Amino acid sequence: MNKTERQMTEILRKGREAYGYAAVKAEVEAEGTRVEELLRLVEIAHAAGLELTVKIGGCEAIRDLLESKQIGVRYVVAPMVETPYALSKYIDAKQKIYNSDEALDTDFLFNMETITGYEHREAITDLAAGSPGVDGIVFGRVDFSGSMGVGRAGIESDEISVKVLEVSRLCKEKGLDFVVGGAVSIDALDNLHRFRDSYLTRFETRKVVFDAAALDSDCVRDGLLSAVHFELLWLINKREYYGAIHSEDAKRIDMLESRWKVLNGAA
Repeated sequence: MNKTERQMTEILRKGREAYGYAAVKAEVEAEGTRVEELLRLVEIAHAAGLELTVKIGGCEAIRDLLESKQIGVRYVVAPMVETPYALSKYIDAKQKIYNSDEALDTDFLFNMETITGYEHREAITDLAAGSPGVDGIVFGRVDFSGSMGVGRAGIESDEISVKVLEVSRLCKEKGLDFVVGGAVSIDALDNLHRFRDSYLTRFETRKVVFDAAALDSDCVRDGLLSAVHFELLWLINKREYYGAIHSEDAKRIDMLESRWKVLNGAA
């Protein structure tokens, strides 16, 4: 590890001990996380004693599921599941990659993040709670608000929150985990408490997943602030890593360009 990664590890370790951090999160879908980045995150998470959540590239992303199994991902999340058929494709894909024994160590969830998915909520949650099914739903409020035409400005509105609460109720009724993400910050705390009063398993920022019990602590604001700090350091570390790769051959390129100009001129 480098200095920045050790600092990130310490933030996560303190978060696990004091702020209710449950996992670190990577997104193949929205972030385009590369394998080498994912492996760095695995080492940092394990050093801090945390699990790893990975949002794969689609409901039938076989390669992402294979890599998730190989590195020991605890929570696998499929994005943009809008219909029972899409969920059935996800269930079939994970059944191909994980046998029943391997699946004991992994929870499979999917994103409900559009109004279309919400309109199919009864059929989707029935299928999710069946056998074989999945373990839970992540309600993605940013994309959901976009699909409703209210954008980020409307994320904390009752128009969105009542729909979150309805999916929370269905998950509780059918024994599914319920996770809330999307613009989770201090501004979201009032609504997160409402969801917690209904039913909530976890909530997540872009890079950090919290246990719902973190909302019962007076330190939850500090935990959210530290999660922002972790994401900032992650991006800085990523920039420095790829910056070093970008510059590592610069001197040889300059030398070869000079040599080429001389040889080309002579020819």
